[in-house]
Amino acid sequence: MASMPNGQELGYRPCVGIMLVNVDGKVFVGQRLDNKVEAWQMPQGGIDEGEDARDAALRELNEETGIDPAHVNIIATARDEHFYDLPPELIGKLWGGKYRGQRQYWFLARFLGQDEDIDIATKHPEFREWKWAVPDTLPEMIVPFKRKLYRDILQEFRALI
Repeated sequence: MASMPNGQELGYRPCVGIMLVNVDGKVFVGQRLDNKVEAWQMPQGGIDEGEDARDAALRELNEETGIDPAHVNIIATARDEHFYDLPPELIGKLWGGKYRGQRQYWFLARFLGQDEDIDIATKHPEFREWKWAVPDTLPEMIVPFKRKLYRDILQEFRALI
């Protein structure tokens, strides 16, 4: 179990994730600006103090993709929280060293807009590139330590995609 220098155990950062699906049944993924690895991920981010998970998901989606919440219809929420641990070499280096990984609330959402409604050149950009991906390819596109999480999310939402 990972711990802080004072011996206190590290917890999980509260987060949200969105599987955004277009009319063709493909999923939005982006390549992070802060990572040189050839990996793609779905939008995700932290929940602010006192913020509702659904509101956080729509806020994070807008902050990362420029998509207005009016172009999104949330159609499902994951039954349970999903967790992942950072690899040992990253523990203590991310999120101010306060967390060992993330606990995430996931949402499945239908994209109601057009590709022109997506603008990753946001105020605080997180992605350098984006595309629509075939759902079954998601686990192989993400960094290895998140693959199980992506398989679980895909399995849970597959019937609704």
